[in-house]
Parts: sequence; structure tokens; C-alpha cells
Amino acid sequence: MANGQWFPAEWPERIRALAEGVLTPVVPRRAATVMLLKDTDSGPAVHMLRRRASMAFAGGAYAYPGGGVDPRDDDRHVRWAGPTRAWWANRLGVDETAAQAIVCAAVRETYEEAGVLLAGPTPDSVVGDTTGEAWETDRAALVARDLSFAEFLDRRGLVLRSDLLGAWARWITPEFETRRYDTWFFVAVLPEGQRTRNASTEADHTVWIAPGEAATAYDKGELTMMPPTIATLRQLIPCAGAAEALASAPERDLTPVLAQARLEADGIVLSWPGHEEFTKHIPTDLSTGGASP
Repeated sequence: MANGQWFPAEWPERIRALAEGVLTPVVPRRAATVMLLKDTDSGPAVHMLRRRASMAFAGGAYAYPGGGVDPRDDDRHVRWAGPTRAWWANRLGVDETAAQAIVCAAVRETYEEAGVLLAGPTPDSVVGDTTGEAWETDRAALVARDLSFAEFLDRRGLVLRSDLLGAWARWITPEFETRRYDTWFFVAVLPEGQRTRNASTEADHTVWIAPGEAATAYDKGELTMMPPTIATLRQLIPCAGAAEALASAPERDLTPVLAQARLEADGIVLSWPGHEEFTKHIPTDLSTGGASP
């Protein structure tokens, strides 16, 4: 492939089945992912992790910390700072309980996979250090879903800092996928005093990288990414600093991006509305993963 775009080998067959009306789309699960930013001497950098090559889905691809929403965080009371739940509901296009759960998922996944916690003992503070045996025990319980994030915050007397997050984009997994997610992308700035680490069991490598540098590596085929990842990276390039990206988030369009596929005489055309660079032509005789640009 000319660049680092990735898609599964089974897509052509499933796209045909969907077009022929014999495939019923899976209902997407709510999810959140976070582009964690920090400033460097040469500009902002984003924290990315590389999925293990052994992963069945997108193995070897670079992504951000993220994962599915925990339904237990829908209605349990969470100590909350920043924009209200009603504000977030309006911003995310959901009801208030769903908004709380989505924001909780964004903060929880950043902690689970990067060791960074956007919460503090007061509405205007953040924890300074999340290392140590007790923190790791709680983090492992969150990963195992033995502990909900709302319970974790309550146990530690922490306030969720929703003001440290900015909603950036929303992408929905194509209807022909076996596992589908309705994913909200957020931006956040690395809190002072905290450091990232590879805490994810699904990643074998993490890196801080300038968005432009990562996009160039993708264009050369050196870094593999899925369309939502490289699209949001490109959108970060004009930002002069991490704080600027966060401040600009409320003006971002959150209209969901959903891939479309159509059958033509010589193959399948796969496209993402508003993102022409990802349009792919898949020949009808293609039975394995790959595509012509």
C-alpha cells in the first residue's frame, strides 16, 4: 500500500453482503479515545501507542488510548468539575447520563492505558503522582472491570476534571464491521507533574510524536493507522501548542463520520464522507486484505 492505511481482509466480502441485504449491521458500542498532548521545543506532541502485532484487529497500528464505555458510569453520582453534564450532553449529542459515561470513559482509558489521571482532590487540582502499589491495584481493577470508574473516584475522593477535556471528533465504525464503535475523540493536555507510561496490555510500544511527523510517516507507509487516527492527527497539525488545541475543541464539528460502500461493475468503492484521502477501490476479484488507491 502507498501509505499506512489499514483495513481488515474480510471487508470486501462483508461489504458485498451488506450491499446485497444479507448482512445485518451490528449495533455500535459507545466508546471514547483521547489525544493526549504536551508541548515540546518544536511544538505540540501527541501520545500514541502501537497495538500488538498479535491483535486480531489492527495489529501493529498506531492509535490513542481509548476503549468502550462502562454502563455502570451512566447514572452513579460522580464528583464533577468543569462544564456541566447538560453542557456535555448538548456537545456530544446524547442525554446527560450517556454524556457522563462517555466523559468517564475518556478519563478512565487515559488512566488505564497511559497512567495519566485527569482528576484531583478538588475542582481546581489534579493528582500529582499515580505510581505506587495502591494506584496500580486500582488501575488493574479498572482494567478488569472489577471496579467502575465512578466507584474508583468515590473511593479516592477525587473530582473528575471534565474541563481538561475537549471533544474533537466523532467516528462510527462502518456498518460492515463485526465489531462496531460509536467513538468520541477528545483532546487533553498532559497535567503538570504527571508522566505517561505504557500501561496497556494491548500495546507493545508508546511514543510522543509531533502530529506532522506522524502524518508524514503514515504517508510514507512507515506508520500504520486507521482512518480516524490519521484524520484527527492531520487536524492537530495547525495547532501551535497543546493549550491552543484544547481551547479550539468546542468549535469542532462533531457530526459523525461513517464510511460508505457502493458496488460498481469492477469492484467496491469505499469512502468516508468529508475525508476523500481514504477513498479506496477494492477489485471484485480481491479476496484478501489490500486495496488499490
